Amino acid sequence: MASYSRTKRIAEEIKKVISTMLISGIKDPRINSMVSVTDVEVTSDLSYAYVYISILGGDEESTLTGLRSAVNYIRREVSRNVKLRHTPQIIFKVDDSIKNGMYMDTLIKKVNEGKTANEIDEEMFDEE
Repeated sequence: MASYSRTKRIAEEIKKVISTMLISGIKDPRINSMVSVTDVEVTSDLSYAYVYISILGGDEESTLTGLRSAVNYIRREVSRNVKLRHTPQIIFKVDDSIKNGMYMDTLIKKVNEGKTANEIDEEMFDEE
């Protein structure tokens, strides 16, 4: 149990550092959309940190490419701010939970309006 709470604390510290960097520290022109860190998972041996990001607006692929190219700079800053013997390797992953939540909210609203499943399917395909 002690190692679990330790990895959670380290993940939260990494999340704070990277979130601050996304606001003010990274000057890559490919990262031009609103990017937020939704979660960080650190492996139990502290060798990898999976950083889940949410990208709202802008091109998702170019933003992800920009973040991946800045990963060494980000890791160096994490190393300076989070005192660990070995800094975890940072891996960025896109978190679609906000987008999926908005989709589910739309479906729930349409069901509450009394629409059938076929009507909802037709409307959803017409929007795309």
